[in-house]
Amino acid sequence: MRIGQLAEAAGTTTKTLRFYEDSGLLLPAERLASGYRNYAEDAVGRVGFIHRGQAAGLTLAQIGQILKIREHGQVPCSHVKGLLGERLRELDAQITELLVLRETISQLHEKASEPEPDSCSAEQVCRYL
Repeated sequence: MRIGQLAEAAGTTTKTLRFYEDSGLLLPAERLASGYRNYAEDAVGRVGFIHRGQAAGLTLAQIGQILKIREHGQVPCSHVKGLLGERLRELDAQITELLVLRETISQLHEKASEPEPDSCSAEQVCRYL
């Protein structure tokens, strides 16, 4: 299938597909005599895998590692599990940071609920921050 057909089937752009190919994420397409790329049917599934990995928050480098493991004839499931566990820990840390930030902003908002512009000095700019 040509690059435009693959892009449509995979829900992406031809530019993205060229990037994936240049990055080694997508296997190089066979070239027709006309110079057009001719992708195998399984390319749609591979692009779908790349998109699902990105949706899970994996980097393209991590997705590339997974694909290389598979290409070497090994099952990457334990590696994927480790990456997803790492991603969960990162998300938990981000959530904790966001909850702390939310509490800080909530307290500042509460203090600012009845503005008193006369109580701010020029050096303070605004006493609520």
